[in-house]
Amino acid sequence: MDTGQIRTGRERTSQAGLNFVPAMVLLFVMTGLDVRPADALSEIKRNEIPQNDSADKKGKAAEPDIETTPIPLPDPIISPDADQNPRPDDSINATPGRELDPDAELPDIQYDTSKLPDEVGRMRDLIIEACRSGDIEALRPLLGTGADGTQLTFAGAVSDQIKTLRSFSGDDQGHEIMAILLEVLEAGYVHLDPGEPTELYVWPYFFAMPLERLSNPQRVELFKILTAGDFEDMKSFGAYIFYRVGITPEGRWLFFVAGD
Repeated sequence: MDTGQIRTGRERTSQAGLNFVPAMVLLFVMTGLDVRPADALSEIKRNEIPQNDSADKKGKAAEPDIETTPIPLPDPIISPDADQNPRPDDSINATPGRELDPDAELPDIQYDTSKLPDEVGRMRDLIIEACRSGDIEALRPLLGTGADGTQLTFAGAVSDQIKTLRSFSGDDQGHEIMAILLEVLEAGYVHLDPGEPTELYVWPYFFAMPLERLSNPQRVELFKILTAGDFEDMKSFGAYIFYRVGITPEGRWLFFVAGD
């Protein structure tokens, strides 16, 4: 996407809005209505990461939730013989954010998905298949709910996960966020904390890498997911904070979040 064209469009919109304000003020004066600065312009602040799915990006009132028919999974994600509670309930809730030691040994980056546990590989494949379908509803049965809910924001649980995902997208069908999810899962991954209660498989591997230690080829891989401007912002923050996916060894989709 040509970011220059986006900026130009925004500048034209902004200028048109400024030209419109004096005319509105004059109209109110002529009609004798009370005019306050707050009535003329509202301050619009952009949040880096959507935290509330009550309104969409364009500021329109949220439409009421529409009941949808759940899409059944072809087979169980988790093996019937697997331990359904292999770790404490609160042991991995904070994993979407991770502090990095810039001098620590670099993680083992993997691209070979055949090395993934069967449950992890299956969940990844199902998410990718759903994204490629172009129907965001296909993700609904893959998202955990209740106590095992897939984390989508740092603000806590949401009432409708698919509606929330749509609100993250630049289009009303959720295609942009599905494309991001697909790109993330097609990147290299890392296996974090093997054998520990916090064991997890995370895409992309940049999540576990100090940005200043990325090689030139790794930077090229990074720019498949985000822009150079995003990268500069993240360098000042000190870590990769764009979208990432976490899947537990048992095949539970733990999170899909951005920010920190």
